[in-house]
Amino acid sequence: MRKLQIGFALTGSFCTFRRVLPVMEALKNDGHEILPIMSFHAATLDTRFGKAEDFRREIRRITGREIIDTLQAAEPIGPKKLLDVLLVEPCTGNTLAKLAAGIADTPVTLAAKSHLRNGRPVVIAISSNDALAGAAKNIAALQNFRHLYFVPYAQDDPEEKPNSVVARFDMTKAAVEAAAEGRQIQPVLV
Repeated sequence: MRKLQIGFALTGSFCTFRRVLPVMEALKNDGHEILPIMSFHAATLDTRFGKAEDFRREIRRITGREIIDTLQAAEPIGPKKLLDVLLVEPCTGNTLAKLAAGIADTPVTLAAKSHLRNGRPVVIAISSNDALAGAAKNIAALQNFRHLYFVPYAQDDPEEKPNSVVARFDMTKAAVEAAAEGRQIQPVLV
């Protein structure tokens, strides 16, 4: 696989940050260049899962780059053709809804809009407690969009959270590489 310029965009599924940062590091260790992007909330909110600045510091360490966390910094991604693939991992239900509706009001959604204008792949790694409820229609809509691909996903706790779905982060690398070739990794539902 050729070395890719990958935009790695994090949204506010804070409980998964410690699971996705090793994915970011593995992609970097495979020789891919990583451009980190964070939504406003992902970049600034301290939560019970950790402090925003600690996550930001770790992301800068992994990538060796500054984080895109403003609309102004995200806008040139498409016009300058900065990326081969944009990965949104984790992707919340809120971000799914914005992408499905064409709303580009966060650094992540604007990066996606800007990147898609060039017909380049965006890979979505769902992490949503309402994926099989309110967010289901947005997932279905996005699965029909051209140049949008998914990291395979599954229910994460069917007994306690029957509507909750999380991407199989261990399948991210394969999903990104397939998307770079214009293919959706199968099966999507695992």
